Amino acid sequence: MAYRFSIDDVRYLSSAAGADSVQLADPLPLSDRSLIGDLTRLRRMVGDRSAAVAETVRLRRRAVEKLGPTAADWLFTDEALQQATPAPVAEHRARRLAGVSVHDLTCSIGADLVALSAVSLTVGSDLDPVRVLMARHNMLASGAEPRLAVADALTRTSHGLLGYADPARRDGGGRRITSVSTLPSVADLDRVYVDRPPVLRLPPGIDYESLARPGEVEIVSLDGGAREAVLWPAELASVGRRATVLASVGRGRSWEVTSDDPSDAGVVVSADSLVGEFLVDPDPAVVRAHLVRHYAVRCGLRLLDPHLAYLVGPAAPVGVRSFLVLDAAPYREKVVAEWARRDRIGTLEIKQRGTPLIPDELRRRLRPALKGPTTAAATLVVARIGSGPHAFWCRPVGP
Repeated sequence: MAYRFSIDDVRYLSSAAGADSVQLADPLPLSDRSLIGDLTRLRRMVGDRSAAVAETVRLRRRAVEKLGPTAADWLFTDEALQQATPAPVAEHRARRLAGVSVHDLTCSIGADLVALSAVSLTVGSDLDPVRVLMARHNMLASGAEPRLAVADALTRTSHGLLGYADPARRDGGGRRITSVSTLPSVADLDRVYVDRPPVLRLPPGIDYESLARPGEVEIVSLDGGAREAVLWPAELASVGRRATVLASVGRGRSWEVTSDDPSDAGVVVSADSLVGEFLVDPDPAVVRAHLVRHYAVRCGLRLLDPHLAYLVGPAAPVGVRSFLVLDAAPYREKVVAEWARRDRIGTLEIKQRGTPLIPDELRRRLRPALKGPTTAAATLVVARIGSGPHAFWCRPVGP
């Protein structure tokens, strides 16, 4: 169970003595395996604060990977770090809010506030006084001026500022909230701030269509993983839907596609004619934003099927993982086994879309055919086209 920080813990960790204690703990491994012994040793050095100090070092190590080197001196709770926005995503959102005075209504430990404060006048509040104290520490550590208060997001504590909220995904007992529910709910936030609806950061899988909220829906991904759905109010909306695909430094370029882009993509006429072409699995932000057709037009691709998020073309988009089709046929397990034996495949990746096929179960049944070296790999894509499943024997290319 994660350590529960107290206000006294945060005050100590923010002090010079706390910083010295963290420095003493930093050389320790503090891994799950060594933690009990490390805590015993640390207790001799820093006394009763050893658990808080150890947890801080462990969280900072995780935070640097997610939030960048700026977070090396920050304070966190385990849950706050899990929900904190990765630095490239927070910076992207901040750029869209540049010059707008913002009130972060659920500021937590201040990760979004730090990014926003670089481009806007910002204030922050949170219901949890421990997190507010952590946010103050983190903003000062980042060279930002903290303007913070302990307050409920559903209580008006500012006027004339645009609200921004990142509602909780779990209830007080730690249970994950499902469907379109958050704490506080979208409906409650819009009710309290009816005069100026806030910007909302929500889970990427949320059913935003059922919310029917005026403005723009932006699905943001980072390095191939969907990270968030941002509901932009009408005053900041420029399109109905947007997919923003971000890449970390050295991992490609960032780009976007919107619902205003052309969407008249063609459809594959015959699946059997695709040998030598590339199957493309669009970025999850594109899929979640329902912009597959728009992306296809942009990249000169065709739809494998009007109901599937697979695209086909003579060339793969730069920086996108795709699959060169080596063979294609109506799906039969016997045919797939023959392909595996012919090519002496030892490692088989199986992807499916629109069928009841379970990849792990199929891989077990194909094991007698997978007799090649493990370095000999192929990808099997099984997709429902029209009224039945089709198999594509592929070689993966790209990142």
